[in-house]
Order: sequence, then structure tokens, then C-alpha cells
Amino acid sequence: MDELRVAVSRDADIVTARQLGRELAAQVGFAGSDLTLIATAISEVARNIISYADNGEILLGLAHKDGLQGVSVIAQDDGPGIPDIDRAMQDGFSTGRSLGLGLPGARRLMDEFEIESELGKGTTVTMRKWCR
Repeated sequence: MDELRVAVSRDADIVTARQLGRELAAQVGFAGSDLTLIATAISEVARNIISYADNGEILLGLAHKDGLQGVSVIAQDDGPGIPDIDRAMQDGFSTGRSLGLGLPGARRLMDEFEIESELGKGTTVTMRKWCR
């Protein structure tokens, strides 16, 4: 399995992405609370796609680095983009009606977190969690 692709445009897609991400993580060797952390991070970035871009996709895959195995989660959309990534990564900042915990929360739950965004073109969030 190279990569699982989940189109995200409605709430049910968040559930699908969470479940598939959790299953993939279990195959890699994650267990217990780590499975919940990964599923929660997927939920946060998928929810942002629906809230700010209407639709996009989550790519789930295996990751390898320095003898470690893990999972890779890429959330991408063609939405409006994020005008100020630094502000968006602060707890409590939101341009919508949320608590502003999604992106910073996802960053805390995963081992690696990168975000790229261009106004009018969309946003890509790449996250990885390593199985120790």
C-alpha cells in the first residue's frame, strides 16, 4: 500500500479519514493512545478543509526515516489560503467561529508538522508520527 486518498467535503469524510488513518497506524505498530492522537490530528486538519476550503483531500501513507517507521498525513485543499501562518499556529486564533485549536493542536499531537499556504491557491499540511 503506497498511499490512501480520502476526498474531504463533508463530515462523514472526516470519520473515514480518521478510521483509515487509525488502521494504517495500527499496521505500522502504533497502539493505545498513539492511535487516538493520530486520529485526532487527522480530524483537526480534515475539519479545517471543510470549514475553510469546502473540499480537499487527505493522503495517508507510510513514512520511513533513520530506521523508524511511521505514518504520514498530508491534508491539501485549493481554498483561500492562510494569510498569516504564524498567527494561525497560535492557540486561540481563528478566522472562523472555532476555538482556534485545530492547527496548533495537530502540531502538538504529531512528531513533525509543516504547513504551506498561498493566498487564493490553497493550503497543504504535512504531518508525521514515528513509531518508537
